[in-house]
Amino acid sequence: MLTHPFLNKGSAFTREERKQLGCEALLPHRVLDLKEQVEQHYVHLQQLPNDLMKYRFLMELRQHNEVLFFRLVWEHLEEMLPCIYTPVVGEAAKQYSALCMSPRGLFLSYPDRERMEMMIKSFPQEEVAVAVVTDGERILGLGDLGCGGMTISIGKLALYTLFGGIHPSWTLPIYIDVGTNNQTLLEDPQYLGWKHPRITGKPYEAFIEQFVCALTKRYPHVLLQWEDFSKSNATPLLNHYQDQLCCFNDDIQGTAGVVVAGILAALQRMNQKMQQQRIVLFGAGSAGIGIADLLVQAMREEGTDEEEAKKKIFVLGREGLAHTHVERMDELKKRFAQKYEQLKGWEINSPNHITLSEVVRHVHPTILIGTSTVSGAFTQEIVSEMKRHVERPIIFPLSNPISKSEAHPQQLMEWTEGQALVATGSPFPSVSYAGHIYPIGQCNNMFVFPGMGLGVIASRATKVTNAMFLRAAQVLSRFAPLLKDPHGALFPTLSQVRKVSYAIAVAVGKYAIDHGMCASPPHDLEGTIEQMMWEPQYSPLQPALSPTS
Repeated sequence: MLTHPFLNKGSAFTREERKQLGCEALLPHRVLDLKEQVEQHYVHLQQLPNDLMKYRFLMELRQHNEVLFFRLVWEHLEEMLPCIYTPVVGEAAKQYSALCMSPRGLFLSYPDRERMEMMIKSFPQEEVAVAVVTDGERILGLGDLGCGGMTISIGKLALYTLFGGIHPSWTLPIYIDVGTNNQTLLEDPQYLGWKHPRITGKPYEAFIEQFVCALTKRYPHVLLQWEDFSKSNATPLLNHYQDQLCCFNDDIQGTAGVVVAGILAALQRMNQKMQQQRIVLFGAGSAGIGIADLLVQAMREEGTDEEEAKKKIFVLGREGLAHTHVERMDELKKRFAQKYEQLKGWEINSPNHITLSEVVRHVHPTILIGTSTVSGAFTQEIVSEMKRHVERPIIFPLSNPISKSEAHPQQLMEWTEGQALVATGSPFPSVSYAGHIYPIGQCNNMFVFPGMGLGVIASRATKVTNAMFLRAAQVLSRFAPLLKDPHGALFPTLSQVRKVSYAIAVAVGKYAIDHGMCASPPHDLEGTIEQMMWEPQYSPLQPALSPTS
């Protein structure tokens, strides 16, 4: 019991439990309750010199006592969340090998591919409801971090438990090791991953197929979340597998869900429809195109056909505006390329590279979204031009980290005389302007994916669709403080996320059931969701309820 993280209570085992387990001599005399344990560990945590040491302390605590770990984080959520997830998890990913941690999870390496099924069978947990998998190639905004990507899978699943209430024993973090192209890691004698350039093409695809087959054979009802795959792999993997198994890509669909939620909240405040908007998307990677796809879905539900919806969305990549006369355009952007004939009359320097400034000047967008990682791309000239034609411009500089953000919220409020409706990808402090304080909401995927996962698991859905993410976005938008306070943020506080997750789970689950996407739906969805939402507290020593029961 003392070595089992799901069952261990440490010093909180009562006198009677110690006698029953025969561990009286293995623990110090004093019995502490969970509250006292949290206080004791919090004091210890405060004495550590930096955030990376705090991350390591918390991960080591989790390996010994899951209940205490989650209760400590929950009791000090504002302070602890950055330590177990962004931004500290990025530094932990970079220094993963040096930290010498031994997390619970699966490391599946390409050289061992012939033993894939046996390796997955080796994981001791009989029931897994949700797994997060990464190959470490595009970790946050940091690039290829190899096996350090495991920290992201672990961090995401911690949020499933904190905010979605999914029992930690039902979760499985996975790292797919297909090598790394990070030369620093390849030359690092401490690096723990496979020291080999990344496998690509057909061998890579075959390895992923082996993984999916072996995982679903062991856990046939698992929800699989693809996380931090490169642009070249993220969308193809999602397109290939989304109809074969219950899966989604958080970077594509989760990001889209939270961004659309923020836009919907802003439009509700102004009593406007999505189909009335003119949208400029600066950044045409998998995240940007995922946002565009969900915006189209939202317009379609308002009665706009797909082609008309796409005419309202202007997508720019490195080559400028995507349009039908651009050569060598990738498949992602082709789906949103504007017909060149519709650009007649535009004053532009070069049709082969129509700039953001030129697009804003001619489109008069109501919404400007950045996923470009181009720092300062939303200049005063561009924002002022946008404000000339729109009373309350919606501006989302989403690129991470802060150093790559397209604009600072303080600048946006000044350039628009306090009228901009702003949300960001990185956390920013509140903005003071003209005597008012404007909290800046962060487009954080944690507002969406824990509730999405909970709803899928509780309803026993067999697939995840964009329509389900739109339901999640619609629910999240209703929690925006802006709807009650004209100076409020577009996203709720952390203390509300668990409530948001419950509401999203109900909406997503009902949609899946109503559309025949569940093999054996529960008779009482809301009751099932409430029963499944685990809270970190000690209980009699018995197994957790099975997610499929």
